[in-house]
Amino acid sequence: MSEKKLILVVDDDPDLVEAVSMKVEAKGYRVAKAYDGVEAMDKIKEEKPAVVILDVMMPRKNGWEVCEEIKNNNELKSIAVVLLTAVADSVKTTSYTHHDGKTTLADDYVPKPIDLDELMEIVGDHCS
Repeated sequence: MSEKKLILVVDDDPDLVEAVSMKVEAKGYRVAKAYDGVEAMDKIKEEKPAVVILDVMMPRKNGWEVCEEIKNNNELKSIAVVLLTAVADSVKTTSYTHHDGKTTLADDYVPKPIDLDELMEIVGDHCS
């Protein structure tokens, strides 16, 4: 049997990290967790996950920056990045826009509130 793929879940909301992690584990993947962009980059470099589920709005380093760092690094750029964002509901109050999300180097994009089944389908697509 092949080794289970590792999925890194990154969000500054511990409840969301826990909910997504439980769903990921239920689908038979291994899970790593990080709670901000700096911690995420450390884990990505160390563990080289198959997929990074990445929140956009986080302290210390946001999701756009982490995504760009992954995709501009030859050793990491094959890692699939799925961005999560609540931006749709707060475009007028943030400096983030959907345009940023669509032109970023991310492999996929899921709006919050997250549909966990949809998210797992995307993860599955990137792990096959």
